[in-house]
Amino acid sequence: MKIEDIKNVCVVGAGNMGHQIALQCAIEGFTVKCTDVIPEVLKKAEDFADSYLAGRVKKGKMTEDEAKAIRSRISFTGSLEEAAKDADYVIEAILERLSLKRQVFADLDKFAPKHAILATNSSMIVSSKIADATKRPSQVCNLHFFNPALVMKLVEVVQGPHVSDETAQVSMQFCEKIGKVPVHIKKEVWGFVLNRIFSAIQREAMWMLEMGVASHEDIDKACVYGAGHPMGPFRLNDLTGLDLAYDIGMERFRDTGDMAMLPNPELVKRVAQGHFGQKTGKGWYDYTQK
Repeated sequence: MKIEDIKNVCVVGAGNMGHQIALQCAIEGFTVKCTDVIPEVLKKAEDFADSYLAGRVKKGKMTEDEAKAIRSRISFTGSLEEAAKDADYVIEAILERLSLKRQVFADLDKFAPKHAILATNSSMIVSSKIADATKRPSQVCNLHFFNPALVMKLVEVVQGPHVSDETAQVSMQFCEKIGKVPVHIKKEVWGFVLNRIFSAIQREAMWMLEMGVASHEDIDKACVYGAGHPMGPFRLNDLTGLDLAYDIGMERFRDTGDMAMLPNPELVKRVAQGHFGQKTGKGWYDYTQK
């Protein structure tokens, strides 16, 4: 397949990452179908598309005609089969749980055209753990976007040992087509490039908090005002979601058996209380007064 053959995109998962990836693809000219099993999530994604485009028009970033054209290219459905049946490129953006992803990819293999590339947006689970759930392993890869997907330019294209050069090349070109900056990761390693670096920072930050070295506020200040980071590790955790960090830690523990990979107790406590970060109003910081 060539990049010119990609016209229709399917995004599986309409959550925080999925609906923004879907909208980004529609903005750049692709016809997109976004699907989710939870009606409330799907409705929220559709409402976001409407409000985002209206906001861009109001700010003078696009014309009303442009916004209407973009909106006409994106649709939302609760049917995975309907979303995938005409897709040339599929991007899965569901929960970071291997068993769920394997089931979705097995279903996608049945529903999507034989030529379609099936990509996972997973930030941690490598596609070689998913590919054999399909009959097209050479067309299964990681296409890892960063949050928020409408803003962040970087996308990691991970070419595991099963991924064909054609799939990797087309995926790199696809990222460029939707206005992103792709990096080609030639080997599967846990965390890929950026999250592997950030996980080391996050791990040290959590350890310092647990040992009483400094508060999470002061650790964040040190990273912002000393290292020049746009935000500290705890503020970043609030942005991406404490629940996501919990799921990733548990998946890593199940994969390795290493107790050191278990989520930090302070993180677990907040997740148990339903404090997932910005999306719930509380995490490491309190956003309810803003």
